[in-house]
Amino acid sequence: MGTDKDTRSSFFNKRNNQLTFSIRRCTFDDLEKVKDVNEKELPEDYPFFFYKSILDNFPESFLVACSKDDPNHILGYVMWRIERIPSKNSLRLINKGHLVSIAVSESYRRLGIASALLSKSMPEILKRNITEYVLEVRVSNLGAVNLYKNLDYKVEEIKKKYYKDGENANYMILTIQEE
Repeated sequence: MGTDKDTRSSFFNKRNNQLTFSIRRCTFDDLEKVKDVNEKELPEDYPFFFYKSILDNFPESFLVACSKDDPNHILGYVMWRIERIPSKNSLRLINKGHLVSIAVSESYRRLGIASALLSKSMPEILKRNITEYVLEVRVSNLGAVNLYKNLDYKVEEIKKKYYKDGENANYMILTIQEE
């Protein structure tokens, strides 16, 4: 059973109240709507069980943006997973927070939704003891590339023909600074 903390929403106002939206954890009931946003906005599609698996394993960092007036109207989503891989510098295994997918419905873009989804989800996946955040983004998606660069992500490499249509991906990382 969840706690109040699990479902608490945060409200964001953007540009003189033109849009007010909330960010909250995704629920099982949201998955079909999340899948719909993905299918309309991104060329990469995932089967329902994939979304369910991310929700089951990483619920704290699978978030949705909803209309304040209709919390069932999903405007966008973000989902992360943990990848446990060998360190480049040693034989030990490290955890990476991998941004699996983020999408915002076209009519709600450039309103701060993607930034809000990232700013709320990144601290949540960080609790999983990661050493860096990683993601792939189409080289042609300049808006997204700039969003990530504004968050201090760096292009680590270009993955050639990464996507089904043959487009290259920027592999971007943000290393966690140890204190």
